[in-house]
Amino acid sequence: MSRRLIASLLALVSAVVAGLLVFTYAQGADSRAMAELAPVPVLVVTQPVPAGTPAEAMADYVAVKEVPESSVTPGGVASLGDVAGQVTVAPLVAGEQLLAARFVSPELADAPAFEIPDGLHQISIQLEPRRVLGGHLAAGETVGVFTSVEGETDLVLHKVLVTRVSGGAIEATDEEPAQGPAESLMVTLAVNAADAAKIVWAAEYYPIWLTLEPADAPDDNPPVVTAENVFP
Repeated sequence: MSRRLIASLLALVSAVVAGLLVFTYAQGADSRAMAELAPVPVLVVTQPVPAGTPAEAMADYVAVKEVPESSVTPGGVASLGDVAGQVTVAPLVAGEQLLAARFVSPELADAPAFEIPDGLHQISIQLEPRRVLGGHLAAGETVGVFTSVEGETDLVLHKVLVTRVSGGAIEATDEEPAQGPAESLMVTLAVNAADAAKIVWAAEYYPIWLTLEPADAPDDNPPVVTAENVFP
């Protein structure tokens, strides 16, 4: 057998082996990708749910949806029976996965940890987590309300009481792991009528940012920020 023929046969064998290796790797990669995207059924909120809603009354508010396994939020509720006898601790927004941490016993739900002053309006605004301390905000805390109007940013309200937060991040406990915020949060604030009108106007036309402003923070009024004084 000539050297040229032997070399040709070796080249052919090498090509076949290389092809088999590539095919095997590609098949493995496809299998791994399919495993990561394997659909998992979860309960998802389909319409806003008021705070204090019993689990037994939520059948019309949720639906089973299949999502990739990597998108499943820890602590999800597989069945409403898992939270039977409990009520929602805060309003739920459409699109969020139903989590056990959103439910408490009726006794705890009826015992707020703070007092809402008489005569105030309660108003809810929907914001991205980055505008709400990354989703780390809780009822009972107070916030500063910033907004930007036509190139000017100003602190328009001081120490506004937060009465509810739906969709926020949840800190880890002995029973539940930490959970990140939803894609958007529903934040309810207690304000007088004039301030409620300001919030509605800003929410309709301009961006809103909330800052954590505790009761002992100084009541200073920073100057309105513009491009001229930020970049003189």
